[in-house]
Amino acid sequence: MNIKMLRLNKSLTQGQLAALLEVDQTAVSQWETGVSAPRSDKLPELARILGCTIDELFNEKGEE
Repeated sequence: MNIKMLRLNKSLTQGQLAALLEVDQTAVSQWETGVSAPRSDKLPELARILGCTIDELFNEKGEE
């Protein structure tokens, strides 16, 4: 998952991103480490906040 890279590019902390999405910071940490994935209903908002497509959340840079 690309969430950490995209979050850092927006200069957001895990806590800030969590607050914007109304989830726990632990959830964001788990998404970034691959322990869990965001719920499907959070994906459009997550992509909007991070300025990317939903596909880009899951594909490493350069992957097709």
